[in-house]
Amino acid sequence: MHHGKKYFLAAFLLPVFWSAKSQSTLDEKFGRAGLNTITTAVPFLIIAPDSRAGGMGDAGVATSPDANSIHWNPAKLGFADKSMGFSLSYVPWLRKLVPDINLSYLSGYKKIDDMSTVSASLLYFSLGDIQFTDAFGNNTTQFRPNEFAFDVSFARKLSKYFSGGITVRYINSNLTGGVLVEGQASRPGQAVSADISTYYQNDELNIAGKKSTVAAGLNISNIGNKMSYTTSSKRDFIPINMRLGPRLTVNLDDFNSISLTTDVNKLLVPTRPVYKTDSAGNAVLGSDGNQIIIAGKDPNRAVASGMFASFSDAPGVPMRDENNNVVLKSDGKAEIEKGSVLKEEMREFTYSFGLEYWYDKQFAVRSGYFYEHALKGNRKYLTVGAGLKYNVFALDFAYLIPAYFGKSATSTNRSPLENTLRFTLIFDFDAFKSQKEEAPAPAAN
Repeated sequence: MHHGKKYFLAAFLLPVFWSAKSQSTLDEKFGRAGLNTITTAVPFLIIAPDSRAGGMGDAGVATSPDANSIHWNPAKLGFADKSMGFSLSYVPWLRKLVPDINLSYLSGYKKIDDMSTVSASLLYFSLGDIQFTDAFGNNTTQFRPNEFAFDVSFARKLSKYFSGGITVRYINSNLTGGVLVEGQASRPGQAVSADISTYYQNDELNIAGKKSTVAAGLNISNIGNKMSYTTSSKRDFIPINMRLGPRLTVNLDDFNSISLTTDVNKLLVPTRPVYKTDSAGNAVLGSDGNQIIIAGKDPNRAVASGMFASFSDAPGVPMRDENNNVVLKSDGKAEIEKGSVLKEEMREFTYSFGLEYWYDKQFAVRSGYFYEHALKGNRKYLTVGAGLKYNVFALDFAYLIPAYFGKSATSTNRSPLENTLRFTLIFDFDAFKSQKEEAPAPAAN
C-alpha cells in the first residue's frame, strides 16, 4: 500500500507497539503462553460511543434505558420512561498525536406505544486527512479515510419484567479511497449485520428497607457477513460480540441513589491458531499453498461456525522438547499443555465494572474499571465521569485514566482515549413539551 501520513498508521499500530515493548514482562509471568490477540475488521463498532458508559468502564448492557441504549442493548428501550429521546456524542481519538481523528455518535428513540419503541443511530469514525504517495515518495492524492454504521432498531416489552430487541445495521469502511493495494484496486468494505438482545428489569425489590431495582441484559451484536477491501483478498470477520451483565440500583432516600453494574464481553470470532514454522521461524506451507495449522482451528470458516466455535477454538500452548522444538503427534498436530486451552478461552473475556451515583435525579458522579487479559490485548484503565440534567437537556462527561499494573508503564497497552475528555449531549423531548405546555399564555389586549 502507498505510504500515508504517519498518524494514520499510528491509529492502528499503537497497540501493537506497546504489546511488543511489554513482551519480556509477559514472558516472565506467563512462560510460553504468548500474545494471541483477536483481530477483526471495523473494530470501531465496539468502541464506547457515549460518555455515560465511558465514565463507567464501558459498562452499559444493563444500565437504565437512555437515548444511547441502541449501542449497548436496544431491548432496554422497551422500558424507557420517556416518549422520545435524542443524544449526540463526540469522542476525540489519539488526541496526543493528531487533532483530526474522532468518533461521533448520533442516536434517538421514539415510543410507539406503552410496549414498543423504535430507534436509530449513526456512528461515524473519521481518521483525518491522509496524503498518499507513490513508490518514489511523490504526492499522489489526499484522502480522508472514514468508517460509519447506520442502525435501526425495534424493542418490545414482552412481559412485566422482560423485553426483547432487534437491530439491523449497515456498515461502510472506506480506508483507502480506491488507491492500489499491492497492485490491486481497493474498495470500501461493506457489511450488513444484526443485533439480538434481551433485558430484564424488576423495580419492586426492597433491600434493607430501601426501594431497589435489579436488572440484567444480553446483547449479541454485529452478526453479519465478513468484509473485504479488494476483490481477491480474504474476507475478515466483523466484531461479532456477546455482551451480558447485571445491575443493582438502590434508592438510598428520596434524593440519593446508587447503581452498580458489570459487563462481560466476548468476541464471537475465530482465535488465531498456531502455524507450523521452520527452524528460522518462517511459515511452512502445505500442498494446498496454505499455512499448516498445528494447534487450534482454521479461522477461514463461515460466520455461524466461527461464532459457535469461538468458545472452543483457542490453540492453547504447544509443548516443546529440550531443544525448544514443538512436540508433534503422529497426525502432525502439536501436543498441548494440559489445561492451557481452557485457560486461553477464559482469557478472551473482558470485564467492565461501573458505579453511578445520582443526587435528586439532577447530578451524577460515575467511575469504572475495564480489564482485558495481558495476552489478549492488555487494556486496563480506570474511568471517571459526571452528568448534569437540566429541564430539557443533560450533559455527560467522561475521562479515561490509564491503569498501570506491573513493573512499568509498558506492561499495559496505552489506550487511544487516555487522558481525553469525552462529552455527550442528551435532549429530553418530554420535558421540552411539558415546558411549552406550562408556559403562561400571552395576556389579552
